[in-house]
This record gives sequence, C-alpha cells and structure tokens, in this order.
Amino acid sequence: MGILLLIPILFPILAGAAVFFLHDRKVRRIYISAVVIIDALMVYALAFLPDTTLTVWTISGNLSIGFQLDGLARFFSCLIVSVWALVAFFAFEYITHEGNEERFLGIYTMTMGVLVGLAFTATMPTLYMMYELMTIITVPLVIHSRTREAIAAGLKYLGYSVFGAGCGLFGMFFLNKFCQTLSFVPGGSLNMELVAGNENLILFVYLVMMIGFGCKAGMLPLHAWLPTAHPVAPAPASAVLSGVITKGGVLAIIRVTYFMVGPDFLRGTWVQYTLLALAIGTVFMGSMLAFKEKLLKKRMAYSTVSNVSYVLFGLFLMTADGFTGALLQVVFHSIAKNILFCCAGAIIYKTHKTYVYELKGIGKQMPIVMWCFTFASLSLIGIPPLAGFVSKWFLATGGIDAAMNGMGFLPFLGAAVLMASALLTAGYLLSIVRDAFFPGKDFDYATLKKEEPNALMTVPLIILSAAVALLGMFPTGLTTAISCISSAIL
Repeated sequence: MGILLLIPILFPILAGAAVFFLHDRKVRRIYISAVVIIDALMVYALAFLPDTTLTVWTISGNLSIGFQLDGLARFFSCLIVSVWALVAFFAFEYITHEGNEERFLGIYTMTMGVLVGLAFTATMPTLYMMYELMTIITVPLVIHSRTREAIAAGLKYLGYSVFGAGCGLFGMFFLNKFCQTLSFVPGGSLNMELVAGNENLILFVYLVMMIGFGCKAGMLPLHAWLPTAHPVAPAPASAVLSGVITKGGVLAIIRVTYFMVGPDFLRGTWVQYTLLALAIGTVFMGSMLAFKEKLLKKRMAYSTVSNVSYVLFGLFLMTADGFTGALLQVVFHSIAKNILFCCAGAIIYKTHKTYVYELKGIGKQMPIVMWCFTFASLSLIGIPPLAGFVSKWFLATGGIDAAMNGMGFLPFLGAAVLMASALLTAGYLLSIVRDAFFPGKDFDYATLKKEEPNALMTVPLIILSAAVALLGMFPTGLTTAISCISSAIL
C-alpha cells in the first residue's frame, strides 16, 4: 500500500513536464485542470487510508529516502492540493498578462507534486532533498518576467533558501550522532544516554536548524527574501509563495521539533526562549513594516512575514493549545493570503495599479474582488466569526496559559504582541478597504469603469472567501483533526 504514496508525487511532476509542449491554450487549460483535480482527489483518497510508510532507497545506516502517511502528512498534503488547484484556475487567465504561459504553468504543475512529496517525507534526508527541490523548482516562478529586478530577487530567494537548507543539513549531521534514527518518530528520537553531557551542543544545533528552516517561513533574521520576491513574481506565484511555500518551512520546523529532537527535551531551555523571542519580534516587525509600505504586493509580503510567525510562536510554546493554534493559523493564513495576493493580481491585471494610494474607488470598479479582499482582511485581523479569530484565540490563550504555568513573561508578551499586530493589520488592510468603497465626497466617479475580471479569476476567490467564513463558523472538524496529531506528539 505504501507504493501509493508515490503516485500523487510523481503524477503532477511528469504531467507538468508535458505542459511545455502544449501550445494550444484551450487544450493546455483542460489538461492542467484534469491533472490538478485528479492529484487532489488522489491525496484526499489517501487521507482515508491507515498510516503507512514506504522506504524507497536505503543509502547506508540511518540514511534512507522514504515517504509516510501520518496525521501531519494528511494535514499538509490536503491543504496544499486544495489551494494549489484553486490558484491554478486563477493563473490560467492572469498569466496571459505575463506571457510565457507554457513555462509558468508547467513549472507550477510540477511544483504541486514536489510539495506533496515534502508533506509525505518520512526521514530527515528525504525532508532535506524535497525541501531543496521545492526551492529550485520555485525559483523560475519568481523570475518569470526575466527583468533585472526579477532575476535579482530570484537569486536572493535562492541564496537565502539554500543557506537555510544548509543549516538544516548541518543539523542533520549532528542529529545522526545523537538520535536513534533519522526517521520521524512522534515525540522525538534522541538517545538520552548519548546526549548526556552534550545538551548545550544539541540545543545550539537545534537553534541553527530553526533559523535555517525559519528562513522559508520568513522568521528573523532570514526574512528579507519575502518582500523582495513577492513584488516581482506573478500574482499566482506570490499567492502560493506566501500561502503555501512558506508553510514548507513550518513543516520542517514541526518535523525537527516534534519528531526528531522532541518537545520534552526543549521545554524550559534557553533555546525555546530564544526562538519565542525571534517569533514575537518577527510578528511585530512585519506588522510595522507592512503598515508603512505603500506598494500593495510588498505590503502583503510584510504581512506574511508577520502572520507566519504567529504559527512559529504557537509551535515554540510546545503546548497543546499553542500547537492547535499554530496549525489552525497555517490553514487560515494560507487561505486568506492566497485571496489577498490573487485580489492584488486581479487589480494589476485589469487596472495596472500597484500602489495602495491608487486604489481609491476600486471597490466600485471591482466589487467582487474587493469584497473577497475584505473577507480575507477581516479574517487576518481576527474578527469573528471568520476563521482567523479561531486560530488567534488558541494562540493567545496558549500564550497566557504558558505564562501562568511557569514559562515566564515571554509567552504573555507574545499574546500581547499578537493583539497589537491585529490592530496594525487592521490599519494596513482596512485602510485599503475604506478607500476602495468610500473614496470620499470629492472623488470623481465619472473616471471609473467596471473592470471585474472573468470567472476564472473570480470563482476561486469566491470559493476561498466562503472557506474563510465556513471554517470560522464550523472549526470543530479541523480542530479535532489537529488534536489527533498533537496527542501523538505532546
């Protein structure tokens, strides 16, 4: 049964390679639609199967390439294929604005398989391999326009990401000496007899790994690639970079923290407090920079820097509520940020406006797009009953509970910073909404004309916006699934 895990990985990679030779736009769209939908259905079907593991290749000793189906793999793979398929339909229309459709859509389709492979990884060497492959295959999405600015941004993204993955590889060399296995084991696999006397070395190595994998998640100090790459990448690429690719870093952090080193070894140590401080600092810094930024997509990029660190804050608490809030935030941020970047793309596609101050009255021109933008904004802020409120509730209560149970002031400070960040988020997003629908009495409406994009762009936005509302009102199924994951590792 384990061999089935390879199918949703290899299928879109091989099928995506064929897209480069499909020059008829209608045929290409039908073909890609079939590929992403079939792959999504295969992942959903696998989610109902029992846990299983497939070892593809044993290099030597602990070094092996393998894939597994466990609770975390189900969670991330289902999120990936759901968002990836919807954004694919948006990209069909948008990419006509950018050109080189075969190249972009071919790489986009292939990336879906790589990300599913990352979600299914069963060992640390496999995680490193798929993580690096995720970086390499997404660089062309960033540099798609091939302008000097885009190429520079792509090289920056590549450099930061490879350095971050190198930190992970450095850590793997050490963990191989102190772990019973490099396979992912719930709760961790440290050999405590070997660790005795080397605790600070292991903690230092773990810190290096977290900073490295935190690069992809946009955590200080390796966050700078995000605000550089997003403005130059096509909007569908920006959407998935923010909503999905950043979660590759989150997945790596979860696997190392909860399945390699183990939360029991890390709780109460200096490295836990260091990482909490970095996550809290990133939340506040990202919100402040987003508040000041005038370029629309760059503002969204700084927002991602802030909001993904909400996830990291919850993970580094190493409590049940923190973990639940973190994984809820993974889903809700992914959905909301894909909406926001796709809305920005729709605006650019139809009006060529890229700055925030140019968007006055845009709600009259593009009402569907801007209502979707509004829903996503309210969710990111954490306004009930939308989805973002639920994740922030768990994160805030998790931080307060941790502070009251002896973890000191940092978790409490984190909860306070989350509230401050929500206010800043309201400032930099709702100001856009206000000017879009209420540009002022002196605004000349005669200069406006209806610019709503077609159904290929609006329907995915509507579906994602509906998900923001429904998951906020009915989060029980999702929280139950996350509880099953956390109960195995905490």
